[in-house]
Amino acid sequence: MTSSTSIFGSTNRYRVFTWVKYLTYALLSVNIYLFLQQELTALEYTFADGIEPGQIIQSFSATIDTGSWVLLLLLFELETSVLNDSQIRGVTKWMLHGVRGICYIAIAYAFTGYYAELVALYNLIPMPSFDPCSAIAQNLSILVTLDEYSPLDASNCASMSSLVYRLEGFEIIADDQALQVARGLAWADILNAGAWILVVIVLEVEVRLQLRGNLSDKIMDGTKFVKLALYGTLFCAALYWGYAGAFLDFWDACLWLFAFIFIELNVFEWQNETSREGAPI
Repeated sequence: MTSSTSIFGSTNRYRVFTWVKYLTYALLSVNIYLFLQQELTALEYTFADGIEPGQIIQSFSATIDTGSWVLLLLLFELETSVLNDSQIRGVTKWMLHGVRGICYIAIAYAFTGYYAELVALYNLIPMPSFDPCSAIAQNLSILVTLDEYSPLDASNCASMSSLVYRLEGFEIIADDQALQVARGLAWADILNAGAWILVVIVLEVEVRLQLRGNLSDKIMDGTKFVKLALYGTLFCAALYWGYAGAFLDFWDACLWLFAFIFIELNVFEWQNETSREGAPI
């Protein structure tokens, strides 16, 4: 596909569209660092004594997920907007699809990390008659919310409710209120990650059909309704994060929805351009 201004009406509008698009991609790249910082901080409380290879995905699921998605986004940008159809052949085509395949594996791997985080919030050891303020010397940590912890000390021990649990395998305790919030956020991670996987499957089908010249208006109309339902799910997840006060997740979700508007426009223009080129004169 070649860059076109047909759906924007003027060269200036297309330039603004392009600048906003790449600014969004840049902000998403910054989020990789922000998620890494957040998860490194959480690691000080979860696997403070050392992390095993199998625990890496649980500890860095958001970083791996976001990094893989940013790379995947850039690959879709290349294929749907930057490169001509004649360039997506041979070695270039196989390289694009090969790297995309690696990204898909990493994204699926990150999904298992979100699942492991959710499971950890249900693997609990009840602690009846436990007095947090009497346990300060035990060097325990308390769960504040998902991926956020704090050392148990005199300033926060009295604020915990009477229902206290210990996360199995960790030196972390949590009351029922913190668990409820963390579980809600963990479920939002699962639903969001699953919906995005389905979105990219539909988009992958569209791209492959377009490269074969088989992406018809009828197919586009069919996939549109599927993606509307999926994007609606993603929008609800973003609203939930905003309501729960998880600003980074909310900000990241909004950026991703915005970014994929550009990819959808790329695919629409690509398909529209191909239809015009193939139309009889």
